[in-house]
Amino acid sequence: MVLQLSIGARVRKSPFFDAARADGMAAASVYNHMYMPTSYGDPAAEYERVINGVAMWDVGVERQVALKGPDAVALARYLTPRNLDGLKIGQGKYVPICNYEGTVINDPVLLQITDDEVWLSIADSDISLWAGGIAGARGMDVRVYEPDVSPLAIQGPKATDVVADMFGGWIRELRYFGFAEAEIEGIPLVLARSGWSKQGGYELYLRDGQYGARLWQLVKQAGASYGIGPGAPNYIERVESGLISYGADTDDATTPYELGMDKFIDVDQEQDFVGKAALRALRDAGVKRRFMGLLIDGDPFPTTNEARWKLHQNGDYVGYASAAAYSPRVQSNIAVAMVSVAAIESGQPVDVACNWGDRTATIVPLPIA
Repeated sequence: MVLQLSIGARVRKSPFFDAARADGMAAASVYNHMYMPTSYGDPAAEYERVINGVAMWDVGVERQVALKGPDAVALARYLTPRNLDGLKIGQGKYVPICNYEGTVINDPVLLQITDDEVWLSIADSDISLWAGGIAGARGMDVRVYEPDVSPLAIQGPKATDVVADMFGGWIRELRYFGFAEAEIEGIPLVLARSGWSKQGGYELYLRDGQYGARLWQLVKQAGASYGIGPGAPNYIERVESGLISYGADTDDATTPYELGMDKFIDVDQEQDFVGKAALRALRDAGVKRRFMGLLIDGDPFPTTNEARWKLHQNGDYVGYASAAAYSPRVQSNIAVAMVSVAAIESGQPVDVACNWGDRTATIVPLPIA
């Protein structure tokens, strides 16, 4: 039985939605109250493009929360435990956001667009409500809203050549998370060296949704000689690379220390921020579990899987695997998992209760490939 995703007005479409459907979008999910393409019907080809070629992704679901006004930077600093000293226009930063208990509630990329405007390029949670509520409670002079901005990603080892052909060689000089305002055929953009893969690439932040179909075609044309094709944030590559998917890998108690975000957390800075006391206490106490990789034995998994598979070691529950796949590069079944420190330090394998029967797994560091 084939399940269908009902299309309706309550869930929004990105400016690239119709173009993506025309180019073969075969499956979608819902992310940030929008339809997100997840497959174009050929997983092997989509994986090959991002690993060895170039792919284009409709990631318009990567919504921006804009902080606009005299207190924009002050609000950004209060929202994240990352030290934003030295923040400057043109260089983005990865900024975990935690609640007052020190639990991760999003992990956006922050872009300071102007002196009084900051964007948070968010994962799947309603950070605009969180930020707006905090700004109002603190009496800050700042407007929190969602601008007409929708990213289109170009990812893979050939992405740089495609983007350079479109915009010029200057794009090669951008640092990771670096960005600049740009345009093509009068279409307003912010061009950033970023994207949800470790294969390299760029994101074109479209600043006027009416041009979505045209921008899609321009990228498609520029990438044609490089073998570009449509895809989505690639499931296998993200597990291989150990990329964190908020809400999939995290639960309602996950801390940034468990996710290995220690270098982004500065509880000793003078700046106050949400969860500062809780995060200091969590740092001092140390972690009891960590985000890790698994090499899982047995026949290749027939599909990718996002589920909470329970992990046991010598009969004791020691964590969960949150995303799993067969990796062509590693030539093994792999997974990302939240695992107890005791199980990691034992050096012993764990038992995985997966969809295709019980398997045995070795705990390994991330990234896996």
